[in-house]
Amino acid sequence: MKSTGTTGTNAVDWEERVDFDRLRDARLARLKAELDRSELGAVLAFDFSNIRYMSATHIGTWAMDKLIRFALLTRNTDPVVWDFGSAAKHHKLYNPWLDTTTAEMDADPNAPHEGAKRPRLETGARAGISTLRGAFPPEAEIAQGVAKKIKRELEKFGLANQPLGVDVIELPILFALQQEGIQVVDGQQVFMEARRVKTPDEIRLLTQAASMVDAAYEDLYRFLRPGVRENEAVGLVAKTLYDLGSEYVEGVNAISGERCSPHPHVFSDRLIRPGDPAFFDILHSFNGYRTCYYRTFAVGSASSAQRDAYTRAREYMDRAIALVKPGATTADIVAVWPTAQEFGFADEEAAFALQYGHGVGLSIWEKPIFSRLTSLDHPETLQEGNVFALETYWPSADGWGAARIEEEVVVTADGCEVITKFPAEELLVAGKRYYTIDGPLNLERDSQSHLNTTWGRGEA
Repeated sequence: MKSTGTTGTNAVDWEERVDFDRLRDARLARLKAELDRSELGAVLAFDFSNIRYMSATHIGTWAMDKLIRFALLTRNTDPVVWDFGSAAKHHKLYNPWLDTTTAEMDADPNAPHEGAKRPRLETGARAGISTLRGAFPPEAEIAQGVAKKIKRELEKFGLANQPLGVDVIELPILFALQQEGIQVVDGQQVFMEARRVKTPDEIRLLTQAASMVDAAYEDLYRFLRPGVRENEAVGLVAKTLYDLGSEYVEGVNAISGERCSPHPHVFSDRLIRPGDPAFFDILHSFNGYRTCYYRTFAVGSASSAQRDAYTRAREYMDRAIALVKPGATTADIVAVWPTAQEFGFADEEAAFALQYGHGVGLSIWEKPIFSRLTSLDHPETLQEGNVFALETYWPSADGWGAARIEEEVVVTADGCEVITKFPAEELLVAGKRYYTIDGPLNLERDSQSHLNTTWGRGEA
């Protein structure tokens, strides 16, 4: 099965598609291996992406910013998930993998079993809740309750004196864990390293997610025209993706006209005008796996300055992709990109994320990271199975337009494959084709009509 191929989104009996049992097992195995390589006794996750990677549980995107649920993996157990309200009961009914374990200390010694997975002595689906980001009154001691739950597991499995790695944490939870005598350290790197290389099933899901954005860009290209507002473009893209089965449209970055330079990273209600550049970043999730996928269009026509900006952004993209293969480094990639000063910024921090690359998986910023801010001094080596997005930007010489391009890349055994397939090798012009008395209007023209004449340019 080619991991960068796509299929239908349903499960069928007549074709091999994503194997979700294999996906769950492989992710947990990678996380356990990374935990074993660390100096930690256990990792505690509050971040939804880490919880999903660890436990294959999900309760909806509404809760992603609330830090209300948590999950623990120890060296001697499989995951335990404490979840919000009735979600724990739902997991008990529909997530049977939380009631089995590959760890002997975690297993029910009296339960019959076959193979490596055994029934657990206690379920991994439990009721529990954090502080609702401080909404609970501190005197209710919710934070202390969380800490006691974690301490019980660490003591039960002989890990109370070993460091506990945590990904993100609220201060009351941190203080409560410390009051219980638990040494809390940074555990995010354990998760990030485990998630660095993707399994074939993960790559298949990432490719499927990208194919849905291909379709969204097709609809958007047909829709763009003068008078369309940026927020309407966002709505169209969201509908297309949800209709195709997206789990979550994380964001649609819609930028047009004067707003392109500098890049504000947020859409508005601006009306698109004739000759405007417009670029979009589409971020959504399919079975948890995300996209980060920019495309730039000209609406009606494009100025020479806009065309030149696009050509420059594309050149930097192609030079970067040409270097992608196992053994290359992030420093090799960013070395072919311009310095911040070359495109109008004081330093690399000020220009951060414009000439940029980042891993894509259950979240959109994973390892490896490509940036002149860090990669030249702290290079990361590319590996087969890495999936990342490379994105380039170039402002146009007219001072208000810009081009933005992004491609998602899978590192293969001998190079790479690009999984974002909506055409981007040249600047596309969207909108109605206009006709003059002499034939089709030239698509390369300035939106200020007088500048398309010798007199207007001061050349007569």
